[in-house]
Amino acid sequence: MCILGTNIFQLFVSGGPLGMAVITLLLIALFFAAWKAPAWVKEIGLAALAVGAMWTLMGFLQMADFMSGNSDVATHIIWGGVKVGLIPIIYGIIVYIVSLILRIIHKPRA
Repeated sequence: MCILGTNIFQLFVSGGPLGMAVITLLLIALFFAAWKAPAWVKEIGLAALAVGAMWTLMGFLQMADFMSGNSDVATHIIWGGVKVGLIPIIYGIIVYIVSLILRIIHKPRA
């Protein structure tokens, strides 16, 4: 399966395996919560969004650290770093959207 010209495994590894694994565990916990404890769905979705944002900022911090030591960094290197840095926040947003959809499904009907 291709997303933006790369497969899912490459996106997972590029986004940072530890952060992406934490977001994936939150996605799994989200589905268990939807089944057993629907009140936790929103919090788990927000946690995934927060982890994605934190991991993105940590990636940008690494990129800024690299660029501060190398003054002649080409623009395609910079934009490649920005692209890779945005992967975890996009994944976190996707998990958050899934949590919103699950909350809509579980919402009591009046």
